[in-house]
Amino acid sequence: MILVIRGTFFLSIILIFYLSLIPASELKFFSALSFIGDKISHGVIFFYLAILGMFCNFKINNQILMVIIFSFGLTIEIVHYFHPYRYFEWADLLANFLGIILAGAIHKTLQKT
Repeated sequence: MILVIRGTFFLSIILIFYLSLIPASELKFFSALSFIGDKISHGVIFFYLAILGMFCNFKINNQILMVIIFSFGLTIEIVHYFHPYRYFEWADLLANFLGIILAGAIHKTLQKT
């Protein structure tokens, strides 16, 4: 089962990175989102990555995993700075961070029960 979770995690990373490289106008659902809707989607996506990553039971501390996932989001935003059809946004990084922190809090709560 752990291999399925890990496979899903890594496939999700690849898919999110790919979707972050194509022009936003080609993603009809996401291009129709408001500013708040876009930030909520960032939070949900990074919540998903973080919670899935924590359930992978990697041999690293969950806080380090959270930093790695945030660094992945930062890398995407840096790529957006140089991408002709995308934009670097601090608010995206904040939404990513909040999604990751929420996932960490929920995972910690689930581990106590």
